[in-house]
Amino acid sequence: MIRRKSEWPTIDEFVMCTVAKVFNQGAFMKLDEYGGEEGMVHISEVASGWIKNIRDYVREGQKAVCKVLAVDPKRKHIDLSLRRVKESERRWKVQQLKREQRADKLLELAAGKLGKSLDEAYEEVGFTLQDKFGDLYSALESAAKDKEALIDVVKDQRWAEVLSDIAASKVEPPSYNVVGYLDLTCYSPNGVEVIKSAMIDARDSTKRNGIDVKFYYVGSPRYRVEVTAPSYKVAESVMQKAVDGAIAAVKKVGGKGEFHRT
Repeated sequence: MIRRKSEWPTIDEFVMCTVAKVFNQGAFMKLDEYGGEEGMVHISEVASGWIKNIRDYVREGQKAVCKVLAVDPKRKHIDLSLRRVKESERRWKVQQLKREQRADKLLELAAGKLGKSLDEAYEEVGFTLQDKFGDLYSALESAAKDKEALIDVVKDQRWAEVLSDIAASKVEPPSYNVVGYLDLTCYSPNGVEVIKSAMIDARDSTKRNGIDVKFYYVGSPRYRVEVTAPSYKVAESVMQKAVDGAIAAVKKVGGKGEFHRT
C-alpha cells in the first residue's frame, strides 16, 4: 500500500477515491492514498449542468479521481470535486498511481536485501525521497539515470547503494506524452507558409534534451500537438509554451488560433 508522510491531502491535489455512499445531494468518497479518510463531493461538483439522477454519474464502489477543494483537519472535513478533473489529469493520476505502486514494490525489495521491513524502509528512506523528489518513483528514475543521485539525499549509504542497483536494473528512464489540438487560421496570401513557420518556430523554441514537440496536420484548420518530456509537469508546460508561441505568430499577421486540450 502506498504510504504518505502527511495524513491529509493538499488543496488542488488530485486523489484517487472509492465511492463510499451516494445520496441525493452528493457522495462520500474514501481517499485511497490517505488511510481511507473520507471526503465529500457535493452534487454541484459531480458534473457540469443539471443532474437529474446522481447515480447516473457515481455509484458505490466506483473508483474515481477527484480534485481537492478544501481541507479542514480539525473538523476532519475534505471537499472534493469530480467535474473539475480533466480527462488528461485523470489519466495522469492513474498513471502516477501505477508508478507509485511499482516504487512501493521496489522499496520493499530493497528493504528485504537489508533485512528491513517496508515500514522501516519508509521511515528511514522512503519519506525522505518523497520530500526531495516529489514521489518515490521519481527518485528511482533519477537513480536509474545517475547512480550518484541518491548519495547526498540518503543518510545511510547502504540504502543509496541498494536502491541505485535496483533502479539501474528495473526502472526505465521517464517519458510522458501529452496531446492537444490547435486550430490555426490565416487568410493572408501566404497563410499556409505563415502557419507552417509558426509551428516550426514554436517547436524549435521549446527544443531541449529529453523533450520532443511534434505538430501533425489533421484537417483544416486543425493540427495535433504531441509533447514528450521527462515529467508530466514539464510536458504540460512545454505544450502551453509551444501553442502560445504558434498562436501569437499567426495573430501577428491577422490570423487567429485556439487551443483545445484533450
